[in-house]
Amino acid sequence: MTSIKDERGYNQIFNDSTASRIRKNRRFDYMISKMDVSKPNLSVLEIGCGTGEGIAYIVEKTNCKGTGLDLSEKFLQMASEKYTSPNLTYVKANFNDQQVINQSLNNEKFDYIVGNGILHHLYYNLEESLINLKKLLKPNGKIVFIEPNLYNPYVAAIFSIPYLREKTFLEPDEMAFTRGFIKEKCKSAGFKNIQVEIKDFLLPNTSDRLIKPLIILGDILEKTPLTLIAQSLFITAE
Repeated sequence: MTSIKDERGYNQIFNDSTASRIRKNRRFDYMISKMDVSKPNLSVLEIGCGTGEGIAYIVEKTNCKGTGLDLSEKFLQMASEKYTSPNLTYVKANFNDQQVINQSLNNEKFDYIVGNGILHHLYYNLEESLINLKKLLKPNGKIVFIEPNLYNPYVAAIFSIPYLREKTFLEPDEMAFTRGFIKEKCKSAGFKNIQVEIKDFLLPNTSDRLIKPLIILGDILEKTPLTLIAQSLFITAE
């Protein structure tokens, strides 16, 4: 699978294709489904917003106040050129630096914090990162993240075999994890009502003619024990 690299040379975003767009929209639709969009002055922060498709999609669908945060100046420039809205703001910051985050966000609190394939980049500081996320939420706020499932054979291979990690240009600190692992980390960070679903069999490089059959097959497999080897963990916690 080819991807767009950041300034450091690491793969971060799947190249545009029909399948990758459908896959991404399905994931952000899932995030929206976990939101109370009737809340007044709804605010959503996307961590690792990349080139902006996700947070722009959420703003368009919910009319929320959306903030996209990313470390890459390159990606944020692409986002600001392609997606503009009075309700949409982009912020450049390293999420591992809580003081910088607070300053960059003007100590703002959010109803929802979301991310698509982000927490596994924070693997070695995950509990601290989750605590930092909690500090950015309003009372009764919620996180919604989608992360690679370590029990998926493809995911397990590229994250566990050094040669494949190098060939797929993974960052040194990123690592996929299991449902039990992330549930325990969320619990330790003080979150409650933690739910982790395992699903999604649609690959971002699926040929156009196979997209619909794979979605149908995936919907069937997600109702069987084989869902344990689906691509992703769909995580929500309050």
